[in-house]
Amino acid sequence: MTRRPIAVFVGALLLFAADLAADCPELVGQLPGSFWAVAVSGDYAYLGSLSGLAVADVSSPSAPWVVGEVALPNPPVQAVAVSGGYAYVAYSDGTSQGGLRVIDVSTPSAPFVVGCFSSPGYAFDVAVSGGYAYIGYDDLSSGAGVLRVIDVSTPSAPVEVGFVDTPGSVSGVAVGGGYAYVAGWGGLSVIDVSTPSQPVEVGFSPTPQFALDVAVLGGYAYLADDYGFRVIDVSSPSAPTEVGFIPTPSFFAWGVAVSNGHVYLAGGDEFGPEGGLLVVDVSTPSAPVEVGFYETVNDRFDVSVSGGYVFFSTDLDGLYVCRECGAVFVDGFESGDTSAWSATVP
Repeated sequence: MTRRPIAVFVGALLLFAADLAADCPELVGQLPGSFWAVAVSGDYAYLGSLSGLAVADVSSPSAPWVVGEVALPNPPVQAVAVSGGYAYVAYSDGTSQGGLRVIDVSTPSAPFVVGCFSSPGYAFDVAVSGGYAYIGYDDLSSGAGVLRVIDVSTPSAPVEVGFVDTPGSVSGVAVGGGYAYVAGWGGLSVIDVSTPSQPVEVGFSPTPQFALDVAVLGGYAYLADDYGFRVIDVSSPSAPTEVGFIPTPSFFAWGVAVSNGHVYLAGGDEFGPEGGLLVVDVSTPSAPVEVGFYETVNDRFDVSVSGGYVFFSTDLDGLYVCRECGAVFVDGFESGDTSAWSATVP
């Protein structure tokens, strides 16, 4: 069989890739409702609302549907994390008390509460890693913040084992590699949690005002604040350093997720109800570039990425499902990436 140079196909493939990029992000499905928080694991999305937690089957992203629900006291649900057959829900009663509810979701159609932890403060976010839940609190009366470390190795009996005060109120938490990354008033705190009973702040990267949420991957923290989007090099946790920035005028991103060289920011207009999903290419961390935006008529509250899809929630329009930007060919190569192509094909 004659072998032909692959170069003859490159032009058409790059044009195809460009068309895909133009559709970034591409909406594929929607679930009506009112959801403040979303986390996705496997074929299910876990959706926090004003009344409790809903479990949606997203195995068909174009047609998500609710398969189970559990009502919760002291709404609303502020954040959801999922690990090992359990959903961990951060909640606040809107006054002075908040905490964590642990929900058994091993049977998605019949979720039920198995454990609860509460303490003074407004619980804004939760992350789970290695048998511990990390809850970011805000004291509404003083504006002070705290990160609480909760042992959830026995889901029915969550217990606090450590805490550390933060420079200001907390709105976002991410955990990885023995460190917790806390977004709040004034910037990003890096906290050593390798000894969960003795968390200690080891680094801080300032921002002009309020940092809203954070995601961490591959030695970088991706931070949204009142002024824009920031890339923080956290490869040296004691010296986090901002390396990239783009302004996002009037756009407040309450949710941040990162996957495959793209960051997804779910937020809304500072001066109106409009919202959307902003997509930033961070393949070059020092030079982030906005590459897409999906506009909606209501604010976005949270975002999660799983299985090639982006799931983002809203208070009035429910759950939106989009394809991840950077489409993948059937052979596994990302669109536009010719570095792995062989020189010839049969």
